[in-house]
Amino acid sequence: MNIYVGNLAPEVTEAELTDAFKAFGQVKTAEVKRELFSGASKGFGFVEMPGKQHSLDAIAGLNGKDFHGRPLRVNEA
Repeated sequence: MNIYVGNLAPEVTEAELTDAFKAFGQVKTAEVKRELFSGASKGFGFVEMPGKQHSLDAIAGLNGKDFHGRPLRVNEA
């Protein structure tokens, strides 16, 4: 399942996203969307998890959770 992760702090990396979601199951990919030329974070990204139940657990567990000083917005993409 593909999961949208919004309200990311500018310094958040793909590795940190992977670590946060690994607590709920296997993570296939994690990507922070970035500006094409500057490379600056756009403040959102996507995480793909192969198991539907693990994905739903991650959405429930991480939506609204403080991450780098900001509450995450996490839902199905």
